Amino acid sequence: MASKPNNHIAKPPSLSVETASLPQPSPLRKLVVVASIAAGINFGWALQLSLLTPYVQLLGISHTWAPFIWLCGPISGLVVQPIVGYHSDRCKSRFGKRRPFIAGGALFVAIAVFLIGYAADLGHMFGDSLEKKSRPRAIAIFVVGFWILDVSNNVLQGPCRALLADLSAGDQRKTRTSNAFFSFFMAVGNILGYAAGSYDGLHRIFPFTDTKACNKYCANLKSCFFISIALLACLATVALIYVKENIASSTAAEKGGNEGGDSVEEGAGGLPCFGQMFGAFRELKRPMWILLLVTCLNWIAWFPFLLFDTDWMGKEVYGGTVGEGKAYNNGVRAGALGLMLNSVVLGVVSLGIEVLARGVGGVKRLWGIVNFVLAICLALTVLITKMAEHTRRFPPGSTDPLPPVTGVKASALALFSALGIPLAITYSVPFALASIFSNNSGAGQGLSLGVLNLAIVIPQMVVSLVSGPWDALFGGGNLPAFVVGAIAAAASGILSIILLPSPPPEMAKAATLAGGFH
Repeated sequence: MASKPNNHIAKPPSLSVETASLPQPSPLRKLVVVASIAAGINFGWALQLSLLTPYVQLLGISHTWAPFIWLCGPISGLVVQPIVGYHSDRCKSRFGKRRPFIAGGALFVAIAVFLIGYAADLGHMFGDSLEKKSRPRAIAIFVVGFWILDVSNNVLQGPCRALLADLSAGDQRKTRTSNAFFSFFMAVGNILGYAAGSYDGLHRIFPFTDTKACNKYCANLKSCFFISIALLACLATVALIYVKENIASSTAAEKGGNEGGDSVEEGAGGLPCFGQMFGAFRELKRPMWILLLVTCLNWIAWFPFLLFDTDWMGKEVYGGTVGEGKAYNNGVRAGALGLMLNSVVLGVVSLGIEVLARGVGGVKRLWGIVNFVLAICLALTVLITKMAEHTRRFPPGSTDPLPPVTGVKASALALFSALGIPLAITYSVPFALASIFSNNSGAGQGLSLGVLNLAIVIPQMVVSLVSGPWDALFGGGNLPAFVVGAIAAAASGILSIILLPSPPPEMAKAATLAGGFH
């Protein structure tokens, strides 16, 4: 969403009464409390990325069709975020503009998590047979819960960021600080979520989760989501009670912004947020088009691995079969551990992006280099898989393989960790470059970032639709999609280094500082 201009800064001194009612930057402690909600949000995201692709296969959805469920993420990001952002800007509730959306998003996250965790139990209650591999009623309940969860996360996250901007009240230092805290708590949530997903004993804390229709893996998933609900509820409740929105000041700020001639949105029919975003394409200059192309290729590379990383560990590295024996579940937990290490590296590298950019000669060259790192890592999944197959061992009289040898497991975890480096750059540099290019062209930053978001979610939709059938053509494993991702990453690296223009150093520094996780 494009933010209203801070026209009140230029108001003449004679308007002292109105100026006095305009918002002032909030204390740092309030920014920290609001930013901490990101830990609760990303705890749930981490569980989704690490556990839910294997879980849907346990319910009977084949590997070919599992990616289609993930379409809800990019679709909700494309549709829900602009709508929620537009209406939260104009909300007239006595509780504030952002807090009703944060409260509603947190409530529906809890409902969605309940549906997902209890999908197998509810499906069995409504007639699913435990003797059959496919459980259609459980799948239907899971899909409904999964879509509600992704929509709710988007409803929750956008207003949280907007509230931080409101509380910063145009103070650039506090805006950067609040984004840094939001990034920090996202990393904390990721680490905690992946750590929970990698531990197989959580169901002992909640013994009621282990039921006839829900095996040990399912019970652990339920337990993880119970912790997720509790964490998000506590953080959101503290923030909603402690941090009050100054409604009168917000109204005055909106009036000040509208005096600058930015009222076209109000008079537009339909969904003006989409009209403005797509209208921004007409104003794009060549650097922004190149940025969109590089970003598109970058996410074609990333999304297959984000979808299937723990499934790859369970099937290809540990040699397990979904729903049979312990090897697959052990591999999924090892993959969750790898994602936790990935998040640690990601958080550390995020703090040093400016130093890295200076060391290699600029942010666009840094992005190109780490895209080659991404390509190499995705290609190495083939080598690690072959090593795992060559060294695979089976106990006497059993078809369930033993865990991989130490060298194979260490290589896989090292690969997860190394991918934290390009992921940190992916979460920061494209947004920083979009801010720079929009400043140079005179375009609004909000609209430019909205257009950049299209270059992220559209590739995710394409990968969700194509990766399953593509993998099925080559036997149903994960490697074909990973190889395509490696090629796309290499292409994005070449285009980034050769075609992307170099931004002015002083603007690159400022934008990188404000980039963070998006």
